[in-house]
Formats: sequence, structure tokens, C-alpha cells
Amino acid sequence: MKLSTKGRYAVMAMADLAKNSAGKPVPLADIATRQEISLSYLEQLFARLRRRGLVRSVRGPGGGYLLGQPMEDTRIADIIQAVDEPIRATRCLPGAPKGCTGLNGRCITHDLWEELGNHIHLFLSAVSLADVCERRVLGTSCTITRKSMPANATAAE
Repeated sequence: MKLSTKGRYAVMAMADLAKNSAGKPVPLADIATRQEISLSYLEQLFARLRRRGLVRSVRGPGGGYLLGQPMEDTRIADIIQAVDEPIRATRCLPGAPKGCTGLNGRCITHDLWEELGNHIHLFLSAVSLADVCERRVLGTSCTITRKSMPANATAAE
């Protein structure tokens, strides 16, 4: 499964906002520069985030954006879903009449991919923006090495 730039950029921008706000509005141009994201793309994402109450805008001199709620209460899944990024690993849409195969059925591995999507959603729902900003989510939690794998398995499996 691959998360599109929409979801990744929204999370990056929200983390930047959380780290750099200190209670004061942060201009989108500053976030765009720091995160190397197009300002016009960020404007589109923040319009969606604002509609969901995840950010609020402050107009005028010194204006910009503030978090709409404490970063401890902002879940990564909420950010991704706010920008209309589906969290799923199947190629069919939930409830679609044709299913995965296009022949009114589900592919043989449908349940596997659907369960993976459920696990991803549960994980992202358990991670807060504060967890990300305070580096409590580490990318080494489940690194597979040859030593930890059964003798008859290979890394490519």
C-alpha cells in the first residue's frame, strides 16, 4: 500500500505547524518553505483540514494557522481522512458491486488486504500528532533481520 502525497503532506504540514506554532499563528508560506511543499497545494490541504476543525485560520498581519485542538488529541488517521485520503489496501471500493475482480467477486487475497488496511487504520488512529512531534514513533520497531527469521525463510518472502 502506498499513501499518496496528499496524506503524507498533510501530516508533514500538521507536524510542522504543531512544532513551530508556540501558540502563535504560522503562515502557510513558512510551512511550505520548511517542508518543501507547494504553497498552493498546502492551501488546498489546509482548506480541508480547516473544514474538519483540525486547524483554524487567523487573518490579518501576523496571521496564519493554529491547531484546532491540542496535538495530543489530533490523530494521524483524522488528518489523512480530512484530506480525503482513503486508508485501505484493497483495490476495490467498500461496497462496490463489482468487487476486486470486476466480475462481481472478490479476489482470492481480498480479506488479507482488507485486514491490512484495518491494521493500518488502527495504527494511525492510535498515533497522535504529539507522538510524531515528540518522536515517540520510531521506524525501527519491527525490523526483520536474518537472525530473527526462521531458518527456512528468506528476506524476500
